[in-house]
Amino acid sequence: MVPKTAMIIGGGLGGLSAAIALQQLGWNVSVYEKAKELKELGAGIVLSANAIKALEKLGVAEQVRKAGSPVKKAEIRTWDGKLLVNVPVHKQAKLYGTHSYLIYRPDLQSILYKKLKQETVLFGKKLIRIEKDAAKITAIFEDGEEAEGDLLIGADGVHSEVRKSIIGSTPSRYSGFTAIRGISNFEDNRFPVELGGGFEAWGPGKRFGFSHLGSGRIFWFSAINTPQGTMITTEDRKKVALEKFKGSFEPIEAVIESTNESDILLHEIFDRSPVKYWSKGRATLLGDAAHPMLPNLGQGGAQALEDALVLSRSLEKYPDNVQQAFKVYEKIRIPRTTQVVRSSRAMARLMQLENPLAIHFRNLMLRAMPDTVQVKRLEWVVGHEV
Repeated sequence: MVPKTAMIIGGGLGGLSAAIALQQLGWNVSVYEKAKELKELGAGIVLSANAIKALEKLGVAEQVRKAGSPVKKAEIRTWDGKLLVNVPVHKQAKLYGTHSYLIYRPDLQSILYKKLKQETVLFGKKLIRIEKDAAKITAIFEDGEEAEGDLLIGADGVHSEVRKSIIGSTPSRYSGFTAIRGISNFEDNRFPVELGGGFEAWGPGKRFGFSHLGSGRIFWFSAINTPQGTMITTEDRKKVALEKFKGSFEPIEAVIESTNESDILLHEIFDRSPVKYWSKGRATLLGDAAHPMLPNLGQGGAQALEDALVLSRSLEKYPDNVQQAFKVYEKIRIPRTTQVVRSSRAMARLMQLENPLAIHFRNLMLRAMPDTVQVKRLEWVVGHEV
């Protein structure tokens, strides 16, 4: 039998994972990435149990564990350091068979890239348009080259060109907050590197998180309520972060101070409302191209990994009927990702509260929550295995 051919637009985590899964089934796969090369861009990414289980099926989990840092300590505190929640990470790890891990996103991307056959990923390929007929699908790139295959997967992120050709233009939704994130080398005896993990501090309309990343580095992030367009033009990201968290629980200011300006990223955070379909003809969507979500459940990467595995299994079941495979993929994945998108929005509202009375009652609720309830309320997310 002649192997089927898949084209994947986008060489991020979702696109690379889908390529691995399809190559495991014997497909010919080409990944088209608009960047000129693999670059060290990005910050830390949390991989909860469901993500680690997906990486096990892709054959790279042990490499990820070695490169990343296990989350063996996770606290939620007030902005001035009072303990709200000591997350029962060890109970979660025992229940699910693995700790969560934090890893530098480019390291994870490199691990996935090296798992693929040589020359699977083609760089400098910016998609211009797609042409479809009953027998094949053709991708046309900015450099004038064309490629054709049995199917095309849009894994090209939140601003996906493939999504526009399938669904059309759908409005993005501003979360109400801007994220400032950084990578640094930092030590604090309260959060030793051998434990991994770290803390989040929640203040009125803002929060700050710090965690070990592996290879001696730490990752920090902040989410600050701001009107859209307010902070995005700033070039002095470190100064802004220090101003926003002046007087906060230490080591927050010290962590920011330890970070080089060049290692700090600033982004407004958006998602999109869930849609009822991701596919059209021989093209479908995956990851942020299909279901961009807020980061408040830490599930963006995990859901892309789950997409990749479910899509590959659907194609394994219906190798000669792409449209049927896509229907099965959507039937399994759309309800779950819709729930994650909506739950991430709800979590964002809880985390980013500004009203003092609402914050007081939230904090009372968090302090009173038993470990068993903490574990149970997120079991549908992190306990899921595809």
